Amino acid sequence: MTVSPDYPAPIDSPKPRLLDEVRAALRVRHYSLRTERAYVGWIRRFILFHDKRHPAEMGETEVTAFLTHLAVEGNVAAATQHQALSSLLFLYREILKVDLPWLKEVVRAKKPQRLPAVLSRQEVQRLLALMEGTHGLMARLLYGTGMRLMEAVRLRVKDVDFARGEVLVRDGKGGKDRVTMLPQALVADLQAHLVKVRAIWEGDRAAGRPGVWMPDALEKKYPKAALEWGWFWVFPSRELSVDPRTGIERRHHTHETALQRAIKKCLGMAGIAKPASTHTLRHSFATHLLESGYDIRTVQELLGHSDVSTTMIYTHVLNRGGKGVVSPLDHL
Repeated sequence: MTVSPDYPAPIDSPKPRLLDEVRAALRVRHYSLRTERAYVGWIRRFILFHDKRHPAEMGETEVTAFLTHLAVEGNVAAATQHQALSSLLFLYREILKVDLPWLKEVVRAKKPQRLPAVLSRQEVQRLLALMEGTHGLMARLLYGTGMRLMEAVRLRVKDVDFARGEVLVRDGKGGKDRVTMLPQALVADLQAHLVKVRAIWEGDRAAGRPGVWMPDALEKKYPKAALEWGWFWVFPSRELSVDPRTGIERRHHTHETALQRAIKKCLGMAGIAKPASTHTLRHSFATHLLESGYDIRTVQELLGHSDVSTTMIYTHVLNRGGKGVVSPLDHL
């Protein structure tokens, strides 16, 4: 039996039954496939770290030892340690049904407060000028709408409203929907792109291929919806792939790593030394809106932040010269 390298392999009995139970519980709660893989992977690592002992036999000492190992020996980031802890919390609370008061008191690594890297308008212009084709369109969409990378690659045709000039972002971070603008500068290129995408959709229909993946129970409730044009991906993959949960071969959306590699390459070509990524375009979107005088609450809604304090981090670029203070050297 061949196991996909990015999907955790079952370990010796009785662990496979436990991990299968974890997967089932995550799917019932509609966790994403990425989260499922991450949680199962961390639980598996926790069990293997303690010589395949069953988690029910372990407690505070073992959990603390594992998290300490990640921080000290593995030198992982605080966010990574948080994810490992969240995985174990899910295991004990939802699967083993064990109420462990100490688990709530486990010390979490302090996440450092980092200011986001932001590109200037000129740097964004230089970067986007070097990006062509679908990757160029996607990069401009990220900067022009403030969408996250996965929100863009998962975009459906029906959620782009040319008449209203808006994009409906479905199931964003935290499972929330929101509306952002559709830049007028993108309309013509996006419409031309969708003409090509429709040809792919028509080819799939003519070949009798299964429809696209549908969220939650919509595939059972509306069995023909997956075949409809409106539900098709705005950025479909060139090749078919096997759905790891159902085993059905269908067309998925494009893989996000292709755009990440393209942006990294063009950053070097543009001579931009900042540690930028696809998410930097979202940071730049927010910062440039604030620079233009837009209300921070409006920017908060466009980004989909639950708390305005999260959006406030972008105001750091508005305090030029170290919180607006003029250096004494400039007075000489």
